Amino acid sequence: MTSTRLPARRDDRRSDRGMTTSEYAIGTVGACGIAGLLYELVDSGFFTGLFTDIIGSVVDLLPF
Repeated sequence: MTSTRLPARRDDRRSDRGMTTSEYAIGTVGACGIAGLLYELVDSGFFTGLFTDIIGSVVDLLPF
């Protein structure tokens, strides 16, 4: 006769805390992609002009 009981639940399973190696790899690739996009944005003429205009406006607002 076969048993129909479910196997006992194992309490010694690995914890889900932390990331595995593949998750680190995907996270690293994603972070590098975002860093590359931000670098291209900062390096563009549009951002440089915008930053210069903002700093100029702040300097104009100063009382001295």
